[in-house]
Order: sequence, then structure tokens, then C-alpha cells
Amino acid sequence: MRELKGVPRSRVYWLLRRGEVRINKKRCKPEVKLNLGDIVRIPPYAGNAVKDPGKVTESLKDYLLNNILYESAGLLVINKPSGLAVHGGSGIKLGLIEAVRQIKPAWKEAELVHRIDRETSGCLVIAIDGKTLRHMQQQFKSKEIQKTYQALVYGKWPRSIHVVDQPLMREQLESGERLVRIHPEGKESVTGFTVLEEFKDASFIEARPETGRTHQIRVHCQHVGCPILGDARYTSRALLKEYPALKSVKSLCLHAAELRFKSPDTGETVVVKASLGMNLINALGLLRE
Repeated sequence: MRELKGVPRSRVYWLLRRGEVRINKKRCKPEVKLNLGDIVRIPPYAGNAVKDPGKVTESLKDYLLNNILYESAGLLVINKPSGLAVHGGSGIKLGLIEAVRQIKPAWKEAELVHRIDRETSGCLVIAIDGKTLRHMQQQFKSKEIQKTYQALVYGKWPRSIHVVDQPLMREQLESGERLVRIHPEGKESVTGFTVLEEFKDASFIEARPETGRTHQIRVHCQHVGCPILGDARYTSRALLKEYPALKSVKSLCLHAAELRFKSPDTGETVVVKASLGMNLINALGLLRE
């Protein structure tokens, strides 16, 4: 921030995500602490490489304000709808965080504490100030925050499988698409599972990730043989043909249902729950019929 005076905070984070800021020739995240002797590469940047974010519409503004699940002086938890990206970039002009910054002057410096996929709905934590951001990111890093997801998966979930402990590795295909796969040299990834409801062609499950890897729940479900409904990336065409009754389900049926964390202000445990998105409600209705 000091070296790139006048560049919006969101664009500095964009440069970090693109890997244009390097520490000792390696990609880095915003929360990394520098050590004496580290070499930091900062790219020449005129500020014209990214377009200004789009204007938040009144309908999106009303939706976000009406879906605040928790609010304190430095923290927001919003029930994000499926289909809304958490931030702009890669052809997306306006993400949730850019919209939040436009709603209130006090939220102008708001930052994402964590991320969930564009098609995933549910609890998303946003910090209003830097102190709260660091406090909450530390809780995520130290695994103090308990996350509970709900998902609809293809087929009958094996009752004997309560935990999937499989390391995950990210890779980029020649097409440029990024995928995550199970690999012995990958990072430790553990998810707990519970069956909530069974149907003829699907299961409604609860997932409790103990680690926070990209696409962790999606890949672990795929590994069990029960990928998530609407997950085009990790569901084979052969499996789709086995369940013709579910072909109308197009969007990802994964929902961040609950978060438990310690309040940055009081230290007390906060439990936040998010109601299901319409895509999951409709899919469940289809299955129950």
C-alpha cells in the first residue's frame, strides 16, 4: 500500500491474486509477514490495467442488506446467493465485495476474510477494518472457525464413510482451466460427513471441512463416488446418464450453512446460520416429489 500510493486497495489485492507481487520469487498472500532480508518484487503499475467496478444495482443492494446474518462494528456475515462471485476479475466487473463497498461509506475499506466459490451459497465473512480482518484470518488459519456445509450429491452416500482424509493438489490444464485432484504429494485435506436425508437418486448431506483447501468438499464428494449435483467440473458424463431425473439441476447444490467463531470484540462464541438458497430448495422439492 505504501509503495503503490493512490492505487485502490482492491487493485493491490488483484495484483497479489495474479501473482505479480512476489516474495523471494514466490507467489504470496496478503497476510504473509515479511522477514529481514526478504526480497519483494512489486510490479510497475499505472492503475489502468483493471476497469473500475460496475455500479451496484438497487436490487443487489437491497438483497445484500436484507441478507446480513450478523453485524458488529468491524464484521459482516452475509448470506451470499449462488451465482454471485465474491470479487470481480476474469470478466466479472462486479463481485459481492465491490458491491458492499458501495453500499455505505463506512464499508468503503471492507475486505473478504475468506472466499467461497461463485456457485456456492451461504455464509461469507467480511471485515470492515484491518484489525478485524487480521483477527478473523488468524482464526481461520488456526482452525478455530468451525464451518458446516450442506450439499445434495448424486446417489446413495455410503453410510460407512464419515470422514474423507485425502490430500489435494491444484493443477492447471493446457486449456487454462484449474482443477483440484487427490494426490499423495498434495496438501492435507480432511472433511467430516453426515447423511441428513436420503432419496432414490440422491443424498442430502452435511460436510464439515477441517481444512480449507480449494474445492475440498467437491473433490472429496467426487472421490466417494457421489459428486455434488450441478457440479459440471467434477461430475463425469457417464454418471450423469445414470440419473436422468436430475438433469434439470444445473447449478451447484452446495451451501455454507453455518459458521462458529469468536467475536473479535468480546471473545464470545458466535454462531451464524444461513437459510438455503433457492437452487437447493428447488432441487430438494424436486427430489421429495
